[in-house]
Amino acid sequence: MTHPETKAQTGAPASPAAEMKTALAGFVTDLSHFKSDIQTQLTKQEERLMMMDRKSASLARPALATSAQADAPHQKAFNAYLRSGDDDALRGLELDGKAMSTAVAGDGGYLVDPETAANIQSVLQGTASLRAIANVVNVESTSFDVLVDHTDVGTGWASETGSQAETGTPSVDRITIPLHELSALPKASQRLLDDSAFDVESWLAGKIADKFARAESNAFINGDGVDKPVGFLTHTIVDNASWAWGDIGYVPTGVAGDLNTGDEIIDLVYALGADYRANGSFVMNSKTAGAVRKLKDNDGRFLWSDGLAAGEPARLLGYPVVIAEDMPDIAAGAYAIAFGDFAKGYTVAERPDTRILRDPFSAKPHVLFYATKRVGGDVSDFAAIKLLKFDVS
Repeated sequence: MTHPETKAQTGAPASPAAEMKTALAGFVTDLSHFKSDIQTQLTKQEERLMMMDRKSASLARPALATSAQADAPHQKAFNAYLRSGDDDALRGLELDGKAMSTAVAGDGGYLVDPETAANIQSVLQGTASLRAIANVVNVESTSFDVLVDHTDVGTGWASETGSQAETGTPSVDRITIPLHELSALPKASQRLLDDSAFDVESWLAGKIADKFARAESNAFINGDGVDKPVGFLTHTIVDNASWAWGDIGYVPTGVAGDLNTGDEIIDLVYALGADYRANGSFVMNSKTAGAVRKLKDNDGRFLWSDGLAAGEPARLLGYPVVIAEDMPDIAAGAYAIAFGDFAKGYTVAERPDTRILRDPFSAKPHVLFYATKRVGGDVSDFAAIKLLKFDVS
């Protein structure tokens, strides 16, 4: 900013008002120059953006809109295969491998369209099953090994001059979780597939996801490990007072086939170690949840309280409840309620790819779609899960 020196006609300094007026005039002049420079820069920027838009339009680059994605080559090829069995487009499809991906099966087979596979996976994750709270990992091998350190390093007090004895060494266990093939076999008539108004991809994704979710939910709880995952209820279950690694501990209700006062649920919570309680969750079916929902404390307050914030689900003793219909009903000797940190206690291992084989011959005039996915599961930390046994002891 310029500051012109202003003097009176006699050579004396100008008055303060004249100096202020001169300074203000200089500020306005500088501001006008600054505004002109900004406008020039904005004009150049707009011209540059306009040139880029013209170049993009001339190259006919693909749009980012959803409508443009609907005509993607892989979706056309997959849809043609589902409707008519024409796999020429699938076989001739060139995959653009811009990065390493685990979505392609190494042993061949027809792959599910990426959007359809994503829909199946999202439904499985959102289903009220153990998958929602368990540790889920993607693997490319036939099994998954979990290394568990469930012992502590030995310690001892030592003096300055005294000899120090050797302390214990922690042991590490390896739990191997094999992967099993989970399959679904939905069918549709050829006439229905020929109808252009029928969204065969959405229908197929829904049928597969529903079948997979129901099969997984049962196996993660009651699976015997024969061509299916190992459920946590199929391991050896012992009284928590005599619990050892490899067993699942339980707490009795004190009444055969019924709850007593509700204190046994509190005992179940505190039977779990403090390291696991912070991320603990209850697992039970709807009938058991209805019985537990009626429990009150001595002051008439429900143990199952409403959420503290809007939209937050109700919590039992402050912990979330997962409704898994494959849990047993309340009965004498039944383990109807589970509580634990399932993110540490149960691991689900799966291959990320899903395959579909079209069979138009076995069920004419219907077309069968044989979908397969490889998944396994087992208890990975036996100290992280406790059960409530509805019995006297």
